[in-house]
Amino acid sequence: MSLRWLLLRSARRGIFGSAEAALWGLKSIEGNCHNFCTTVFKDVTYLELKNLLKSKSIMLIDVRETWEILEYGKIPGSVNIPLNEVGEALQMNPKDFNEKYNEVKPSKSDSLVFSCLAGERSKKALDTAISLGFNSAQHYAGGWKEWATYEYSEKKQGN
Repeated sequence: MSLRWLLLRSARRGIFGSAEAALWGLKSIEGNCHNFCTTVFKDVTYLELKNLLKSKSIMLIDVRETWEILEYGKIPGSVNIPLNEVGEALQMNPKDFNEKYNEVKPSKSDSLVFSCLAGERSKKALDTAISLGFNSAQHYAGGWKEWATYEYSEKKQGN
């Protein structure tokens, strides 16, 4: 288990107080793990995601069902791994991963970003990845809904 995962789990169970959080350089979590969670696991914004995709420094994993992607579209450059497959996919051997998803399997040190429609499923995928030792995983809380809204707005302003 990763240290980040253990810290998050401890915070959710209310094990740490403000003194313990300070030792880790974190904000107080008494009564609420929100500050702790956002300190340890930073959500990616639309602009950050756009820049990360341009730099090709991340693997963006869309955890929506395949039919959703076919019907509504996807963020360019994303790989579709439905939420119910994420745990198994991240534990596959590289050859099987490549055959199933047509991508190179990420290592535990690679930067991953999970997305979905509006941030709920991507957060669950993030938790799964962290529990498996993927310490550079994040999620795009805005999801496809936010991405599509910004992209439409940018195209409209560009015309």
